[in-house]
Amino acid sequence: MTTQLAGFSEQTAALGPLPEWSLADLYPSMDSPAYADDLARAESESKAFAESYRGRLGALAKADLAEGTSKRIAEAVARYEGLEDLIGRIGSYAGLVYYSDTSDPKRAKFFGDAQERTTSASTHLLFFQLELNQLDDLTIEKLAAYEPLARYRPWLEDIRKEKPYELSDELERLFHEKQVTSSAAFNRLFDETIASLRFKVRGEDLPLEPVLNLLQERDPEIRKEAAEAIAATLKDNLRTFSLITNVLAKDKEISDRWRGFADVADSRHLSNRVEREVVEALVVAVEAAYPRLSHRYYRLKAKWFGKDRLDHWDRNAPLPDAGTRTFPWIEARDTVLGAYASFSPRMAAIAQRFFDLNWIDAPVRPGKAPGAFSHPTVPSAHPYVLLNYQGKPRDVMTLAHELGHGVHQVLAAPNGALMAPTPLTLAETASVFGEMLTFRALLAQTDKVAARRALLAGKVEDMINTVVRQVAFYTFERKLHLERREGELTADRISALWLSVQTGSLGPSIRLGPGYETFWAYIPHFVHSPFYVYAYAFGDCLVNSLYGVYENAREGFAERYLALLAAGGSKHYSELLKPFGLDAKDPGFWQIGIRMIEGMIEELEGLES
Repeated sequence: MTTQLAGFSEQTAALGPLPEWSLADLYPSMDSPAYADDLARAESESKAFAESYRGRLGALAKADLAEGTSKRIAEAVARYEGLEDLIGRIGSYAGLVYYSDTSDPKRAKFFGDAQERTTSASTHLLFFQLELNQLDDLTIEKLAAYEPLARYRPWLEDIRKEKPYELSDELERLFHEKQVTSSAAFNRLFDETIASLRFKVRGEDLPLEPVLNLLQERDPEIRKEAAEAIAATLKDNLRTFSLITNVLAKDKEISDRWRGFADVADSRHLSNRVEREVVEALVVAVEAAYPRLSHRYYRLKAKWFGKDRLDHWDRNAPLPDAGTRTFPWIEARDTVLGAYASFSPRMAAIAQRFFDLNWIDAPVRPGKAPGAFSHPTVPSAHPYVLLNYQGKPRDVMTLAHELGHGVHQVLAAPNGALMAPTPLTLAETASVFGEMLTFRALLAQTDKVAARRALLAGKVEDMINTVVRQVAFYTFERKLHLERREGELTADRISALWLSVQTGSLGPSIRLGPGYETFWAYIPHFVHSPFYVYAYAFGDCLVNSLYGVYENAREGFAERYLALLAAGGSKHYSELLKPFGLDAKDPGFWQIGIRMIEGMIEELEGLES
């Protein structure tokens, strides 16, 4: 083992003990009686629910209105919500077990079986939203005026937005059941393929996550070899990734066509509860700013490296004069919690529970899902955070990011299973805000020019990755899905589409060398959540605006901010932004976030003088 790669093991030891989550708050084990009992109960109670209510909601609504109440319909909604929570608990547990080690056949089977049985159970529930939406608007309005249904008014209003795109009960059941052998199957194929891949660097076969981490190593030869290893392994598996991409794009096109969505991204906009024109305004604003953001920054970074252009493996490299810094786990924890506490003791107290109660899984392990996430599970339980922590400054920011999600999910949970989930337009708000708090706390402690430059540069790169890169990803997806409508795409064509948007977004100071054309293949969002990516840019620009409000008027801000998070999915984003004086439909709104990034680049340029 080389000294540099031996450093991977040595660095892991230097991090100190890393937490591994306990999933016992969901179920004690895969073979526990509690899990088996809940799975059987989900199946039997879902059938009983359908037998009780299918074809009867119209009559029940009429009976409620005649008595001036909503008790019958409200009871049905409450039972439905309880079943959603139960099925969600089972699915969450199976998913978390699987993501802990996607290479384990036993876990893979457990996950697959759970998917099949929960899909079968939830098929019995599909009729419910469809029949509710068959009630006329006046009936719904009158019923929602009475307690106890009034509590569910936001959910009732929300599902009405899906009415134009819903199919018959029979077709909805078919789409739902076929999901196990269509999109879900290819999602699983992607996950298991990625987990099984090994990338050879300096004679070692490493999984994806550590190799991606090597792209931030100080040694340029290590970065180059890591990039070439990624390219080589992805190229060897490109037929599989192209098949997955083509099948999922076609699967989505079939669904969109049957449901009547006009644009390839409209179904995502609907689920995000955001207007297409708002997203288009965001994309136009960011694309117009490429020269002022990514092009400008990478030109400056190339200058720091004494080059005219940077190779793609140098894009996230540490600065030449930046000290090497590894954050032990305890220091990362204290840094993030301290930043949270300075903003809101309540926010820090919620985040502290993730550490104290084993809600975090941090180590890098063979077979473990790459990347990071905070899984909300269900309101009757609590979220879990998955990390692949390796002690880099970016890993500290990732911890702050995922804990932001976790705090958001805890605060929103009292809304219940139907209204706790947050649309993606606001789902990244708490995570990006948590990152910003942590960054500002670190920056305030830094006075040396080289250290300040490194910290600022790291934050600018994160914001470029969040805003510029994600908008470019969205543009790539649009091109891919639109072209897929005309027929299957070869691996070379997908790679050409990828390069076309990467070249424009990164600019002339980044050289996209051979092999980079394959890098689209490992990005999970394209597979699991088509068009999800713009939510990151939306969230980053939104948080920049929120943070500007916070800096100008801190009194009472934390309370308003936590109230925004606690609303979950019970209010539209436009309503939640009003207390802060922000309006995403304002043409100038996105410029606020863009200007903050520009300001940091200007500060970096000022450090040159």
